[in-house]
Amino acid sequence: MAPSLTKVSSGVSGLVDGHNNQSLISLEGSNFIANGHVFLTDVPANITVTPSPYVSTTDKSIPSVGSFVGFDTVESNSRHVVPIGKLKNIKFMSIFRFKVWWTTHWVGSNGSDLENETQMVILDRSDSGRPYILLLPLIEGPFRASLQPGTDNNVDVCVESGSTKVAAASFRSVVYVHVGEDPFILVKDAMKVIRTHLGTFKLLEEKTPPGIVDKFGWCTWDAFYLTVHPQGVWEGVKGLVDGGCPPGLVLIDDGWQSISHDEDPITKEGMNCAVAGEQMPCRLLKFQENYKFRDYVSPRSLANGSTNMGMGAFIKDLKEEFNTVDFVYVWHALCGYWGGLRPNVPGLPETKVIKPELSPGLKKTMEDLAVDKIVNTGIGLVPPEMADQLYEGIHSHLENVGIDGVKVDVIHLLEMLCENYGGRVDLARAYYKALTDSVKKHFKGNGVIASMEHCNDFMFLGTEAICLGRVGK
Repeated sequence: MAPSLTKVSSGVSGLVDGHNNQSLISLEGSNFIANGHVFLTDVPANITVTPSPYVSTTDKSIPSVGSFVGFDTVESNSRHVVPIGKLKNIKFMSIFRFKVWWTTHWVGSNGSDLENETQMVILDRSDSGRPYILLLPLIEGPFRASLQPGTDNNVDVCVESGSTKVAAASFRSVVYVHVGEDPFILVKDAMKVIRTHLGTFKLLEEKTPPGIVDKFGWCTWDAFYLTVHPQGVWEGVKGLVDGGCPPGLVLIDDGWQSISHDEDPITKEGMNCAVAGEQMPCRLLKFQENYKFRDYVSPRSLANGSTNMGMGAFIKDLKEEFNTVDFVYVWHALCGYWGGLRPNVPGLPETKVIKPELSPGLKKTMEDLAVDKIVNTGIGLVPPEMADQLYEGIHSHLENVGIDGVKVDVIHLLEMLCENYGGRVDLARAYYKALTDSVKKHFKGNGVIASMEHCNDFMFLGTEAICLGRVGK
């Protein structure tokens, strides 16, 4: 049984597992009803509804405002697309994945108006008393759900494991339905329920955001792209200081790592790619910084008769010269680099190049240069049981040279690589656990920013420690 929220934080202590059998949401005949109002019609007979067992700690007689939706099918499969009812003439707003990595807002009034890879839907309230209704696709076991348009205004739920080796026929909690009179409170309360139900993530009120949230920050990406170098970073910070906007955070983005193409000798570091997408087929060669930062010599140390070199010397000089800079973060991809790790390189964990496979839903998202590049060249994937070695290698070095945290990019990649690793949920769970453990060890448990992460797999599995994420494309 999932843990009670009363044991984790007073901020999320409004629910306990009370085995409540009442709900404001019901399935009557072939209609889904919320507080006496129909919101989905023609619900198929194979759809199941289970009232949420989580009730108020203050008054357990209050009916639950949520229910879990599932279904039964005849055949076990790794992917199911099942209608849960027809939506007609009820305004909604939603969030859907328009790219593999990113979501955006979408509105409509009918089931046919939905987009593929929809992550959540809020149905509008009515003057006659219908409340706001949240439809939230979830993860269940090794499966992950999303919503999409069906035929004749049906709302379809797509449930997929990502691996033909992981199949099932029956589900009981692939969509959570929650009602409320305030859409903001509605979502917050629903997430408390799912926090208890899944037990795989933490809410913001349970976590401590990193100190960078109160700082003005500067990221090097738009200034340098992959040609970032110590002198440029120094001049950029100085320009901000001289202009009256001293940064408290400096984020050294892509361009500091040692990377190469597969056909290059492992002694060659090809970091100065300048053409869009040129770096994406590259793989990580080593955990340490490339020669641009490795060859930095501290002028301060020379003045004192010594020679301090490398990333550590640069970070030390930067913070000493510009005393407003309290935090320096650096970029890396979830799999190490865009193309993962290069196989058979001394000092790196075992790696296998995997060809990404896009799900039918992802194939309907907008064309993306990054996806095209990595599909063509594959990803050097560290096996999930060794993911801790990947992050320990990167993060221990970064901590040693004075880096305070990381921006982890290219996050929603694992779902394309999971065929032989137990499916998308199991592979993601292993990587996020390894990442979380490493952040706790090296960056005070919260020194991390997520990017290219807009999918419910990440939200439900990857946010035990992560508080911050890039919100838009």
